[in-house]
Amino acid sequence: MEVVQGSRSLPIAGEASVTIGVFDGVHAGHRAVIGRALAVARERGLRAVAVTFDRHPLETLSPGKTPKLLTTPRRKAELIEALGIDVLFVLEFTEAVSRWSPEEFIERVLIRGLHARHVAVGSSFTFGHRAAGTVATLTDLGEVHGFSAEGMATVLLAGRRVSSSSIRDALSAGDLEWPEMALGRRYAVEGAVVPGAGRGRELGFPTANLRTPEAILLPGRGVYAGRAIAGDASWPAAINVGVNPTFGREPLHLEAYLLGFDGDLTGAVLGIEFWARLRDEVAFDGPGELSRQIGLDVEATRRLVAGKERPPVIP
Repeated sequence: MEVVQGSRSLPIAGEASVTIGVFDGVHAGHRAVIGRALAVARERGLRAVAVTFDRHPLETLSPGKTPKLLTTPRRKAELIEALGIDVLFVLEFTEAVSRWSPEEFIERVLIRGLHARHVAVGSSFTFGHRAAGTVATLTDLGEVHGFSAEGMATVLLAGRRVSSSSIRDALSAGDLEWPEMALGRRYAVEGAVVPGAGRGRELGFPTANLRTPEAILLPGRGVYAGRAIAGDASWPAAINVGVNPTFGREPLHLEAYLLGFDGDLTGAVLGIEFWARLRDEVAFDGPGELSRQIGLDVEATRRLVAGKERPPVIP
């Protein structure tokens, strides 16, 4: 897949079937829209092009109201590439770009930049200054400029609307079932292993402490069973997302005890895949009580995860 960064890198070669979206998480709804653009491209001998943005649009439009993200830009690109897209165009969502009218967006990006002959988007898609452009706008201006356009219906799974916001809400509540269904894979995060306070080793369960990207969403506070992945290696992992209330209160962070691992991963990039929520994070009366509970969490993780590997997914 060719990755084109920024409007100054346009135009691309050839005519295109295009899809446009934030695509955070690349969930089932996104895959349906991307799949439609890809199908039209293959039917009509066009290049399949996905347009996304270098940041969440709210980062520019409403600073301070940007939601936590489900995927890093790198992982989003990997997931889109796996669907068969030929070109990923990453548009810089600056203040200036946010002020483009719908007509200007179509002219700059779809016509001159991507030579669009077909555009597939979600049925609720909006674009241009103050979200003035809709699917109807695309359809009407497409007739003028020589491209067709269609809005894809919302995807429902088990009667529930698939959306990035619904996945975020579920994860924040500690629910892993809906995200796995909507994403088509277990939720995972990635971070660099950094030195911790050393309490896990004192308790008999040394943990890998992760510095995760600030923009990425962590599941709600609690203890989880899952897997830790480093390169081609992986281990069952008892995972804590929390603030260590037994020892006071610390900033929210993620740490994981890797079953069967004996070594030092400091500095390594570690992926953490969440399989099941075990319990809430609570304050214990002392280290001894906490250590006993961690032992129970580790055994629960062993039962749930060990020997039941799936291909790892790292965001």
